[in-house]
Amino acid sequence: MIEERPYKLVVLDRDGVINEDSDDYIRSLDEWRPVPGSIEAIAALSRAGYRIAVATNQSGLARGYFDEYALARMHAYMNELVEEAGGSIDVVAWCPHGPAEGCDCRKPRPGLLDQIADTLGIPVSGAWLVGDTVKDIEVARARDCRPILVRSGKGRASEKTLHEAGDTAVPVFDDLRAAAEWILQQDAKED
Repeated sequence: MIEERPYKLVVLDRDGVINEDSDDYIRSLDEWRPVPGSIEAIAALSRAGYRIAVATNQSGLARGYFDEYALARMHAYMNELVEEAGGSIDVVAWCPHGPAEGCDCRKPRPGLLDQIADTLGIPVSGAWLVGDTVKDIEVARARDCRPILVRSGKGRASEKTLHEAGDTAVPVFDDLRAAAEWILQQDAKED
Protein backbone atom coordinates (compact mmCIF):
# COMPACT_ATOMS: atom_id res chain seq x y z
CA MET A 1 0.00 0.00 0.00
CA ILE A 2 1.34 3.40 -0.99
CA GLU A 3 1.02 5.79 1.93
CA GLU A 4 0.25 9.49 1.93
CA ARG A 5 3.31 11.71 2.01
CA PRO A 6 3.83 15.27 3.19
CA TYR A 7 6.46 15.81 0.50
CA LYS A 8 6.66 15.40 -3.25
CA LEU A 9 9.45 13.27 -4.70
CA VAL A 10 10.26 12.20 -8.24
CA VAL A 11 13.03 9.67 -8.83
CA LEU A 12 14.46 9.61 -12.35
CA ASP A 13 16.60 7.09 -14.16
CA ARG A 14 19.35 8.91 -16.05
CA ASP A 15 20.36 7.28 -19.35
CA GLY A 16 17.43 7.20 -21.74
CA VAL A 17 15.24 9.39 -19.50
CA ILE A 18 17.28 12.54 -18.83
CA ASN A 19 19.98 12.07 -21.44
CA GLU A 20 20.28 10.14 -24.68
CA ASP A 21 21.36 6.53 -24.13
CA SER A 22 23.89 4.44 -26.04
CA ASP A 23 24.58 0.71 -26.16
CA ASP A 24 28.25 1.77 -26.12
CA TYR A 25 27.70 3.70 -22.84
CA ILE A 26 27.86 7.42 -22.26
CA ARG A 27 31.58 7.71 -21.54
CA SER A 28 32.31 11.42 -21.36
CA LEU A 29 30.82 14.86 -21.02
CA ASP A 30 31.10 15.26 -24.80
CA GLU A 31 28.76 12.27 -25.25
CA TRP A 32 26.22 13.42 -22.65
CA ARG A 33 23.25 14.98 -24.47
CA PRO A 34 19.90 15.67 -22.84
CA VAL A 35 16.76 14.11 -24.28
CA PRO A 36 14.81 17.05 -25.78
CA GLY A 37 12.60 18.60 -23.12
CA SER A 38 14.04 16.60 -20.20
CA ILE A 39 15.91 19.46 -18.54
CA GLU A 40 12.86 21.72 -18.75
CA ALA A 41 10.68 18.90 -17.35
CA ILE A 42 12.97 18.47 -14.33
CA ALA A 43 12.98 22.22 -13.73
CA ALA A 44 9.17 22.37 -13.97
CA LEU A 45 8.80 19.58 -11.41
CA SER A 46 11.33 21.27 -9.13
CA ARG A 47 9.57 24.62 -9.38
CA ALA A 48 6.29 22.87 -8.52
CA GLY A 49 7.80 21.80 -5.20
CA TYR A 50 9.07 18.33 -6.02
CA ARG A 51 12.31 16.99 -4.63
CA ILE A 52 14.22 15.48 -7.57
CA ALA A 53 16.46 12.43 -7.25
CA VAL A 54 18.35 10.51 -9.91
CA ALA A 55 19.00 6.77 -9.54
CA THR A 56 21.31 5.36 -12.19
CA ASN A 57 23.26 2.19 -12.87
CA GLN A 58 26.72 3.14 -14.14
CA SER A 59 28.44 -0.17 -14.85
CA GLY A 60 30.71 1.64 -17.31
CA LEU A 61 32.80 2.46 -14.23
CA ALA A 62 33.32 -1.24 -13.43
CA ARG A 63 34.01 -1.96 -17.09
CA GLY A 64 36.68 0.77 -17.21
CA TYR A 65 34.91 2.82 -19.90
CA PHE A 66 35.12 5.99 -17.81
CA ASP A 67 36.20 7.02 -14.33
CA GLU A 68 34.48 8.76 -11.42
CA TYR A 69 35.88 12.11 -12.54
CA ALA A 70 34.18 11.79 -15.95
CA LEU A 71 30.94 10.73 -14.24
CA ALA A 72 31.14 13.70 -11.85
CA ARG A 73 31.59 16.06 -14.82
CA MET A 74 28.47 14.63 -16.51
CA HIS A 75 26.43 15.02 -13.33
CA ALA A 76 27.73 18.55 -12.71
CA TYR A 77 26.72 19.52 -16.25
CA MET A 78 23.27 17.93 -15.80
CA ASN A 79 22.80 19.87 -12.55
CA GLU A 80 24.01 23.08 -14.19
CA LEU A 81 21.51 22.75 -17.04
CA VAL A 82 18.64 22.12 -14.62
CA GLU A 83 19.67 25.11 -12.49
CA GLU A 84 19.86 27.34 -15.57
CA ALA A 85 16.30 26.24 -16.38
CA GLY A 86 15.16 27.29 -12.90
CA GLY A 87 15.16 23.96 -11.05
CA SER A 88 17.39 21.74 -8.98
CA ILE A 89 18.28 18.10 -8.49
CA ASP A 90 18.48 17.19 -4.81
CA VAL A 91 20.52 13.99 -5.06
CA VAL A 92 22.18 11.76 -7.64
CA ALA A 93 22.67 8.15 -6.52
CA TRP A 94 24.65 5.86 -8.79
CA CYS A 95 25.76 2.24 -8.78
CA PRO A 96 29.37 1.75 -9.97
CA HIS A 97 29.16 -2.05 -10.09
CA GLY A 98 28.93 -4.49 -12.97
CA PRO A 99 26.03 -6.90 -13.41
CA ALA A 100 27.88 -9.90 -11.93
CA GLU A 101 29.07 -8.17 -8.74
CA GLY A 102 25.94 -8.93 -6.72
CA CYS A 103 25.70 -5.53 -5.04
CA ASP A 104 22.54 -4.19 -3.39
CA CYS A 105 22.59 -0.93 -5.34
CA ARG A 106 22.32 -2.15 -8.94
CA LYS A 107 18.77 -1.80 -10.19
CA PRO A 108 16.47 -3.70 -9.96
CA ARG A 109 17.76 -4.11 -6.40
CA PRO A 110 16.57 -1.20 -4.23
CA GLY A 111 19.86 0.06 -2.75
CA LEU A 112 19.86 3.29 -4.76
CA LEU A 113 16.38 4.11 -3.49
CA ASP A 114 17.55 3.42 0.06
CA GLN A 115 20.50 5.79 -0.50
CA ILE A 116 18.11 8.47 -1.74
CA ALA A 117 15.85 8.02 1.29
CA ASP A 118 18.84 8.24 3.65
CA THR A 119 20.30 11.31 1.93
CA LEU A 120 17.01 13.21 1.81
CA GLY A 121 15.76 11.96 5.19
CA ILE A 122 12.39 10.97 3.73
CA PRO A 123 10.89 7.65 2.64
CA VAL A 124 10.66 6.96 -1.06
CA SER A 125 7.37 5.08 -0.83
CA GLY A 126 4.73 6.91 -2.82
CA ALA A 127 7.31 8.72 -4.97
CA TRP A 128 6.99 8.75 -8.73
CA LEU A 129 9.80 6.79 -10.41
CA VAL A 130 10.37 7.46 -14.10
CA GLY A 131 12.45 4.96 -16.05
CA ASP A 132 12.91 3.40 -19.46
CA THR A 133 13.41 -0.27 -18.54
CA VAL A 134 11.62 -3.05 -16.73
CA LYS A 135 14.39 -2.85 -14.10
CA ASP A 136 13.18 0.64 -13.26
CA ILE A 137 9.63 -0.65 -12.82
CA GLU A 138 10.87 -3.50 -10.63
CA VAL A 139 12.91 -1.23 -8.36
CA ALA A 140 9.94 1.14 -8.06
CA ARG A 141 7.74 -1.68 -6.88
CA ALA A 142 10.40 -2.91 -4.43
CA ARG A 143 9.98 0.31 -2.43
CA ASP A 144 6.31 1.14 -3.14
CA CYS A 145 7.08 3.89 -5.62
CA ARG A 146 4.69 4.71 -8.45
CA PRO A 147 6.37 3.59 -11.69
CA ILE A 148 6.18 5.39 -15.02
CA LEU A 149 7.81 4.18 -18.23
CA VAL A 150 9.07 6.48 -20.98
CA ARG A 151 9.70 5.38 -24.56
CA SER A 152 12.89 7.40 -24.90
CA GLY A 153 16.00 5.31 -24.40
CA LYS A 154 15.23 1.62 -24.05
CA GLY A 155 11.58 2.30 -23.28
CA ARG A 156 10.15 0.97 -26.52
CA ALA A 157 11.50 -2.51 -25.79
CA SER A 158 10.36 -2.29 -22.17
CA GLU A 159 6.86 -1.25 -23.18
CA LYS A 160 6.63 -4.36 -25.35
CA THR A 161 7.89 -6.50 -22.45
CA LEU A 162 5.31 -4.99 -20.09
CA HIS A 163 2.56 -5.57 -22.61
CA GLU A 164 3.60 -9.20 -23.14
CA ALA A 165 3.67 -9.74 -19.38
CA GLY A 166 0.16 -8.30 -19.13
CA ASP A 167 1.37 -5.40 -16.97
CA THR A 168 -0.68 -2.56 -18.38
CA ALA A 169 -1.02 -0.69 -15.06
CA VAL A 170 2.22 1.25 -15.62
CA PRO A 171 1.61 4.59 -17.36
CA VAL A 172 3.72 4.96 -20.51
CA PHE A 173 4.74 8.26 -22.14
CA ASP A 174 6.94 9.28 -25.04
CA ASP A 175 9.47 11.11 -22.87
CA LEU A 176 10.12 12.79 -19.55
CA ARG A 177 8.43 16.00 -20.66
CA ALA A 178 5.12 14.18 -21.21
CA ALA A 179 5.54 12.16 -18.01
CA ALA A 180 6.23 15.32 -15.98
CA GLU A 181 3.13 17.05 -17.35
CA TRP A 182 1.06 14.00 -16.37
CA ILE A 183 2.61 13.84 -12.86
CA LEU A 184 1.75 17.50 -12.30
CA GLN A 185 -1.84 16.86 -13.44
CA GLN A 186 -2.20 13.74 -11.25
CA ASP A 187 -0.90 15.41 -8.13
CA ALA A 188 -3.10 18.46 -8.76
CA LYS A 189 -6.09 16.09 -8.69
CA GLU A 190 -4.89 14.59 -5.39
CA ASP A 191 -4.43 17.98 -3.66
